[in-house]
Amino acid sequence: MSALAHHNRYDYAPITARPDYDWPGGQRLAIYLGINLEHFAFGEGLGAELAPGGPPPDVLNYAWRDYGNRVGIWRMLQLFDGLSLPTTVLLNSSLYDYCPEVVAAFRTRGDEIAGHGRTNSERQSLLPEAEETALIAEATAAIRRNEGVAPMGWLSPWIAESAVTPDLLAEAGYQYTLNWCHDDQPTWLRTRSGKPLLSVPYPQEVNDIPAIAVRRMGAAEFADMIVDNFNEMLEQSVEQPLVMGIALHPYILGQPYRLRHLRRALAHVAHPRDRVWLCRAGDIADHAARVLPAPPQ
Repeated sequence: MSALAHHNRYDYAPITARPDYDWPGGQRLAIYLGINLEHFAFGEGLGAELAPGGPPPDVLNYAWRDYGNRVGIWRMLQLFDGLSLPTTVLLNSSLYDYCPEVVAAFRTRGDEIAGHGRTNSERQSLLPEAEETALIAEATAAIRRNEGVAPMGWLSPWIAESAVTPDLLAEAGYQYTLNWCHDDQPTWLRTRSGKPLLSVPYPQEVNDIPAIAVRRMGAAEFADMIVDNFNEMLEQSVEQPLVMGIALHPYILGQPYRLRHLRRALAHVAHPRDRVWLCRAGDIADHAARVLPAPPQ
């Protein structure tokens, strides 16, 4: 049998046999909230579905997603403020034109704004390299123009990568990606330029899209998942420094009955502040870049 195809972005390394280090303050578990602020085209393109979509313009699913930007996110902001939780915003750049008030609210809080493409109605993985380069450049320029600083991190819409996405991100000046869910620690990815790109763990389990929209998990069950994942990782982190991300979409978790359960879960996570590092994904990348040796090319 011929050798399996390999990405050559990283080498295998068991988590039990890696260099040890601490997060700031001597903490062992870093926790961040990834808040997906997404925008969808009306009547065309991709989009998560509450119910099987009918022929365009599919008002039901479009309006359900838009609820998140109009209502859900404002309720979630009140929750984050009440628990003094920082967040990383994963931003479709077209929202600067559609609802700049939402982005401004996170900016006022001092939250991190990371790139998440132009809109979630497209996949960058389907584009020729030149067009994917232009997509990354356009989204990056919009964030830089509005925030006064370029974003550090990137999450592709639909976690969709082409064969060269990590290369293009490194060449565009990005310091980290959230696309790879292969680990509980930050890891370096090789790129063609020789400049490594850091992979910060982004959850595909403690994430409301696969849990609720795909597996049809209930709100209480998803909240229990957050609590159980936190409790287990807090114990595991005695042995290794770990990262726990919680991925949230306002059109899903911003629904009132789900928000009530989310409040319970996040209050549990935020309570032992002296035992965990509540931070932003960019904070994790910044610290990891200082303590982790870069990979051999």
